[in-house]
Amino acid sequence: MMPYLAPLAGGMLIGLSAILYLILTGRIAGISGILGRLAEGASPLMNGAFVSGLVLGPLVYRLMTGSFPPMTITASIPLVIIAGLLVGIGSRMGSGCTSGHGVLGLARLSPRSMAAVVTFLATGVITVTLLRGSL
Repeated sequence: MMPYLAPLAGGMLIGLSAILYLILTGRIAGISGILGRLAEGASPLMNGAFVSGLVLGPLVYRLMTGSFPPMTITASIPLVIIAGLLVGIGSRMGSGCTSGHGVLGLARLSPRSMAAVVTFLATGVITVTLLRGSL
């Protein structure tokens, strides 16, 4: 059971932060929307605090554990940049990202979020299948 405690705690913290953000601002805690509003200069204190928390998270993890979270990136830097740009464009086109649709949209039983999450998952399965050659 111990290997599941950290992911469980992380999921609970994500849920708690999403609920608090909704209660405090009346807005959904979707990262693409928060970054978009921050770039437009809307509510710089609240949006900036949220983004700062995302950036500072690994540093807090390091303070607590003595090392950064383990991470392995096997793709090239240009591919990672292109993928990031495509995710950003897609999240703006889809009126939200995985965090907004997947965490809060599904919790609110939003039909648009349900369609978006099914699309995210199906696209992920198709991409992995094509890149790796099989399920």
